[in-house]
Amino acid sequence: MTRRKIQIKKIDNTTARQVTFSKRRRGLFKKAQELSTLCDAEIALVVFSATGKLFEYTSSSVQQVIERHGLLSSTFDKLNQPSLDLQLESSTSAALSKEIAENTHELRKLMGEELQELNMKELQELEKLLGSGLKRVRDAKGEIVLKEITSLKWKGSLLMQENKQLKQMANQQIQTLELELEQGQSSEPIGDFIHSDPSQDHDSSGTSLKLGLAFPNGI
Repeated sequence: MTRRKIQIKKIDNTTARQVTFSKRRRGLFKKAQELSTLCDAEIALVVFSATGKLFEYTSSSVQQVIERHGLLSSTFDKLNQPSLDLQLESSTSAALSKEIAENTHELRKLMGEELQELNMKELQELEKLLGSGLKRVRDAKGEIVLKEITSLKWKGSLLMQENKQLKQMANQQIQTLELELEQGQSSEPIGDFIHSDPSQDHDSSGTSLKLGLAFPNGI
């Protein structure tokens, strides 16, 4: 004879409910004891009846099992839940990644890429933005060119001053040399007279004597 399957729902009859509770509680505790013995498992069962009466079974100590369960649950939660620092880091990383992606997309549009998805208004705004950027580039370029021209003019002025000073120094040296040459030429005849050869004077005297002897009364 097959056993009739009992529908699992609350038993309305109080007496039948208490009898069923007592039977099933004893059966549950028996199964827990068998599981602990056969598998060397640490088991704790805590049951409260409808009237609030406590029934418990444990293979060791209920308090010990509860403390072990609390410690394990706390450790498991800490391992599975990221810390506040990790959450902030993850949030910051996600925001930076999003910003980088947006900036990369904008840069590609400025470079003339990925324009197919833009409508007419967005293209006009992009054109206006490029025009403003081009104007700023030209202004910056003009400032650099102006600075370079000013620097070249300043360097040219310095070179002109140096050339002027070199010309003045050269003229002074030329004048000094000319003066020295003039002084040397004016002193040359006196030197020749002082340093004339005595033999020439002797020859001249001899010639005069010879002429006197040849023509005693003169010519």
